[in-house]
Amino acid sequence: MKTAISKWNERFLASDDYVFGKEPNAFLVKHATPRIKPGMTVLAVADGEGRNGVWLAEQGCEVWSVDSAPAASERARALAAERGVNMHVVTADATEMDWDARQYDMVVGIFFQFANPKLRAELFKGMKQATRSGGYLLIEGYGLKQLEYKTGGPGIPEHLYTLDLMREHFGDMQVEVLEEYDAALSEGKGHQGMSALVDLVARKP
Repeated sequence: MKTAISKWNERFLASDDYVFGKEPNAFLVKHATPRIKPGMTVLAVADGEGRNGVWLAEQGCEVWSVDSAPAASERARALAAERGVNMHVVTADATEMDWDARQYDMVVGIFFQFANPKLRAELFKGMKQATRSGGYLLIEGYGLKQLEYKTGGPGIPEHLYTLDLMREHFGDMQVEVLEEYDAALSEGKGHQGMSALVDLVARKP
């Protein structure tokens, strides 16, 4: 993981712009908006430069924006200040998080596909643990067809999502949305063009 963290930190430092832009992810806006209320607590896993965490804070949520790259955390703090919102910005390796430390009303993971299958299973389990009873888990990632589009993502089949994979890991939750589809993304320079997406919204019993 240390190598991966260094790689991401260098990627953020190499750009004067926000790599994935400053605007929130479309999936997050679409599915979080009808479910969030001011005062809710939200954990944004691998939140990068903070675009999603800041948007959630703008909706009145108390947000913990976590990323392993120090450069990303600095930009997240800057973006929160620019938008005039308060947000807990934490620089931490997701693989070393204490998932039992706090229960959140919503846990969000957008394009965190650095993990191999073993590590991904641990992260999925941890995110479920961190979601309180009645709370929501929102995940968006790339599907296998992304290998053809090559418009973002790891380019490693084992790191990509399928509907069966998500059913396997989240079938014990109340799945409200589970779909795969193609859509054009425009998220900074990092995500541009037609993309194969897999979306999950699940509520913890």
